[in-house]
Amino acid sequence: MTVDLAEFAEPDAERPPVPVPVDWAAVEKWVGTRLPADYKLLADRYGPVDFGEFLWIHVPCVQAGRFDYGAWLRATHREARIEARDLPEGERPLLHPEPGGLLAWGCSRGADVLFWDTSVSDDPDEWTVVVAHQGPVPGSGLLPWHRYDLTLTGYLRHTVRDTWELPSPPGPLMGPLPGTVARTAFLDTAGPWTAPTPAPPRLTEAERRVALETGTGLEALRLLTVPPGRPRLGDGTWEGLFEQLGTALPAEYVRLMETYGSGCWSGWLRFPEPLRTTAPRFTAFVDQTLEGYESLKSGHPQWYPLATFPAPGGFLPFADSIDGDYLGWLTEGDRPDDWPLVFWPRHADQGPPLEQGLIDTLLAWQRGRLSTAGLCGLDQDDDPVEFADFEVFGAQAEEAEEDSD
Repeated sequence: MTVDLAEFAEPDAERPPVPVPVDWAAVEKWVGTRLPADYKLLADRYGPVDFGEFLWIHVPCVQAGRFDYGAWLRATHREARIEARDLPEGERPLLHPEPGGLLAWGCSRGADVLFWDTSVSDDPDEWTVVVAHQGPVPGSGLLPWHRYDLTLTGYLRHTVRDTWELPSPPGPLMGPLPGTVARTAFLDTAGPWTAPTPAPPRLTEAERRVALETGTGLEALRLLTVPPGRPRLGDGTWEGLFEQLGTALPAEYVRLMETYGSGCWSGWLRFPEPLRTTAPRFTAFVDQTLEGYESLKSGHPQWYPLATFPAPGGFLPFADSIDGDYLGWLTEGDRPDDWPLVFWPRHADQGPPLEQGLIDTLLAWQRGRLSTAGLCGLDQDDDPVEFADFEVFGAQAEEAEEDSD
């Protein structure tokens, strides 16, 4: 018997839930399976939900810059697949769209992720809940991937149990939680989600071979990672930058920047504008990075072995990551084109200089073939063509300004 959410939860008075129209036929076609009736009823009645002030139940909706149901589903399954690789091979769960794979429907404020086990039955109303728990307490009986003999609504019902009530399914469960249903705060203006239209492959098979295997240098990089139509460099000149730094920079860096400009590679590696003449200038990026390095080095010199520019052979940074890592050169000798690249990782020990130049290093990284401590990489099942990306800094703001003119 299906339990009705309204029997044990009520709308939050300050942030009442607001339904968002859902085209279930289109959603289920895109997902590739029918979805449980209690989930569809919840979505139609409440929309995106903050349940019990702890669980976010994600339904098909979209809010620009914050949430896209399809993107969330793909990213959640990818991250879960990567996390599951830490388990013994026989214990790794399958993830959708694998037949019988886990299919995500929510997450918690504690970074737990909630799934349906679609292997339970061909009838989605029989699917039970699996929770990927973060940091289970040893001895608690809670498994990192814990299977509950409960449907979605049944699971929610048990999270709002009285403290004296022992859950009948395998436990322990989250909670007890308050029986409240509120609009998800960060989706206050969410609207209907439209399934993306299937797109033809970006590259032909011949182009894929060049981009991923046979091509070299900037030509292959341009094919794999499409450069912008208008690279952002700033309003200064290379000569002016070289004068400010007191040195020229490698010619391949200049070629790369004149092709791509400032921006973010694959959502992770950021190149600032080198020729910007107003704050924040490139020289300020260099100075602040090196000041931070010297400060860390003064306390733990064994972990920070690099000299810093302008000392001979010193580290000269030109890019950073969203995680606080840095990419730069070791300024050895008078020929900038001969300077080796070095990666300063935030969460790993300092490694040796990289073996290739900047363009070949970026190409190897975008292909998923560069492995160095601390460097963000692709999963073995990822398609490099899908993840190779470059986004110009400020591109969205500029597009918005152009649209408003």
